[in-house]
Amino acid sequence: MQGYSPPNPLLWTGRKSEAGLYLHEKVDFKTFGDLVPEEITAFGLLGYCCEEGVKRNLGRIGAIDGPDEIRKALAKLPNHLPKETTLVDLGNIHCPNDTMEAAQHQLTQAITGLLRANMFPLVLGGGHDMAYGHYRGLKNHFSSQNKIIGILNFDAHFDLRNNANGNNSGTPFYQIAQDCKDDEIPFHYMCLGIRKDANTKVLFQTATDLGVRYIENERLNLHLLKTVKKEVENFIETVDYIYTTIDLDGFSSAYAPGVSAASPMGFSPDIVLKILSILIASKKLISLDIAEMNPVYDIDNQTAKLAASLLHFVMHLR
Repeated sequence: MQGYSPPNPLLWTGRKSEAGLYLHEKVDFKTFGDLVPEEITAFGLLGYCCEEGVKRNLGRIGAIDGPDEIRKALAKLPNHLPKETTLVDLGNIHCPNDTMEAAQHQLTQAITGLLRANMFPLVLGGGHDMAYGHYRGLKNHFSSQNKIIGILNFDAHFDLRNNANGNNSGTPFYQIAQDCKDDEIPFHYMCLGIRKDANTKVLFQTATDLGVRYIENERLNLHLLKTVKKEVENFIETVDYIYTTIDLDGFSSAYAPGVSAASPMGFSPDIVLKILSILIASKKLISLDIAEMNPVYDIDNQTAKLAASLLHFVMHLR
């Protein structure tokens, strides 16, 4: 399959216990041709090795190698999953000839395939343009059920740029909004961690025009957890399913230096874990991705470890 590479077991190394105590001893490897519907809890890891959208958006190059670095960090973490729960690495989607749209299309098909196999998708990026392909895969799968899919994005940026001059890593949620308009379905999008120093007034107006809910970064902290929790729960009540996407550049660079657009003014992991707990408790969370991991600028694998710990948290709490 053009634009796809199978999983690489050599990425999964770590301390050996011979008792399945670490995730590198738990993980299985499959390609999409091997998938059959699972009757147990199953997580499907898939990489989106594409930075063309970041390049078009004038961001720092390097996110193409993000997925494998996250895998390496995840492999070393302890395994507390039930024996009957499966963790499957399905390899990577690439940008054939730097064609981002082709990679997004591949991702759409992959997400639909994972859901048909009763797997919970965990997508590793890669540019945030993957959100468009990810959402379309969800929409394809649930289209016959007449269910409302909400998007909750942890991010410093709205990523609502108008795509009249082309698509990039800053346009995915605008593209989704336009698709929703064409399909005459509601656009339910909430963004947590928005900063005024990372979005123009045009983007704030676009968010208002599209009915986007958002919490600005200065309010996204544990001191205001009660009000943040209420706003998130109000959003959850308006939808049937929730797709969560985490842009690592929303975190302060103290926690995540290895991203395409770093800033010291971002949020901290503790509030993200609290909100993820709320989403998981709702039983509406159906998929998750982590975007903008850029190993070129990482320090002591700090950002890769953060991404891996977020995945570890979701897998073990869901």
